Order: sequence, then C-alpha cells, then structure tokens
Amino acid sequence: MVPAIKKKFEALERQRAQLLHDLQALSPTQLNRTPAPGQWSVSQVVAHLITAERLSVKYIEKKIQGVAQTGDTGWQEAMKMVVLQISQRLPGLKFKAPRHVKENTPGYTSLAELEAAWADCRTELAALLEQIPAKYLHRKIYKHPRAGYLNILQGLAFFGEHTTHHLPQIKKLMRGALKIS
Repeated sequence: MVPAIKKKFEALERQRAQLLHDLQALSPTQLNRTPAPGQWSVSQVVAHLITAERLSVKYIEKKIQGVAQTGDTGWQEAMKMVVLQISQRLPGLKFKAPRHVKENTPGYTSLAELEAAWADCRTELAALLEQIPAKYLHRKIYKHPRAGYLNILQGLAFFGEHTTHHLPQIKKLMRGALKIS
C-alpha cells in the first residue's frame, strides 16, 4: 500500500476501533434504543457509516478499472475538500443522508454484527487500496454526493470526517441510553 494511503487507512482503523470499543458499554437494548420516533439509534448511525463506506468502496472498485482515463484533482477539489471538512465539523449542521445510502442501510441488532460488517467493509477497502499505485493518488476515483469527484486521499479523509461528524450524535445517544438503564 502506498505510504500516504496507508497512513490515512491506519488512522481510519484507529478511529473505528475506538468507536467500537466505546460502544461496548451499551447493551443490545441500549444500542438499538431510539430517543424518539423517526430518530436514529446508535446502531442505525453506525450502520449508516458502514453503508456509506461500503457503497463508496463499490464505486471506487468500478472507477479504478478506468483510472488511467480519469483526470487528476486540482485546486478546485482541494477547496471542495476544505469546505466539506468544515461542514462536517460544524456543530448542529445536519445533512440528509443520500437516498441511495438510506435505502441500502441494513438493520443490525448487535454490536457483533456491526463489528463484523465494518470489518468486512474495511477488508475490502484495504484490498482495493493495495491496487492503487502512487502515480494515481490524485486521480478522480471517489465521488462524494455533494462535493463531486475527489481523489482517493480526499475520499479517505472524508470517511474519517464523516465518522467525526457523527460522533457527537453517537455520544449523545449513548448518554441518553445509559441514563435510562
């Protein structure tokens, strides 16, 4: 794996491990408790993260087949990435999940199911990342629903930002679930 990709992937793995470790404090009931009708449980938020990554991996798998024909990212994509990162860090800023992500998000009822699904997704991602040579690091092979085409390093950065964006929501849901028990 190219060192720049490996560094980002390892950071994602540390972030995932920490989140799953934190979730061990919840019982299955707490993991699946929704605070109100129409709101997500901790399990549903994590399932959303997994699904967004899984669908992205599938897209990148297709795009990498023609990577030699795609263009490189430049200053416009760098600016889009800055805006994307800021948007993910602003407290209280909410986005609707893309319809395709919502429609393809399975229900998981246990932490073991979430861990297994995310591990499978990350195994696929790691295998895919092994295929990307350094000369294609800046090719447009990741597509964000709002920011458009980005390179693999920007895509991996977004995966981390996406999780960071949802951490306050997860922590709030965890606090609520632990209080009720």
